[in-house]
Amino acid sequence: MQASYNFWLVTLSILVAMLVFLHALKLAARVAEAEGTGGRLWLFGGAIAMGTGIWSMHFIGMLAFSVSIPLRYGIGETLGSLVIAIVTSGFALAIASRTKLSLQRLAVGAVVMGAGICAMHYSGMAAITIVPMIRYEPQLVAASIAIAVTASFAALWLAFKLRSGQSLYIALARGGAA
Repeated sequence: MQASYNFWLVTLSILVAMLVFLHALKLAARVAEAEGTGGRLWLFGGAIAMGTGIWSMHFIGMLAFSVSIPLRYGIGETLGSLVIAIVTSGFALAIASRTKLSLQRLAVGAVVMGAGICAMHYSGMAAITIVPMIRYEPQLVAASIAIAVTASFAALWLAFKLRSGQSLYIALARGGAA
């Protein structure tokens, strides 16, 4: 089967991911600074914004992949993957907005967040109605899980460390992290 990627959509997907991470840092700071109901509202709104951004980046990336047969997406599974992204983002914001972040909390958060990312990805892939069926290589699935957990660990740590401050160094570090 002939397959290709649309360079412009891949580039757009990467740019969306960078913008989402930059705004996630600001959202983590807002959640950390807010108290009571305000904090919960920032967390809820931040989860929706961040989850929708992450899901959009993923879906744009999926649309960038072209095969020689028509693809369709099941609405239920596609929306389910969006809900998973929002819930996972809320969890990540809650972890990154804590006053302290122990290594144990970071590790557990990375595993939960990595699992959420994988659940979003593979439920999004399950939304593709295609004949012949998609076949997965167990080693590549395991590698994708390891990458998701490792990237989640780094993202949570960076979001915690870079969520506040206004110096040029912090701004550059945020841009580099994104």
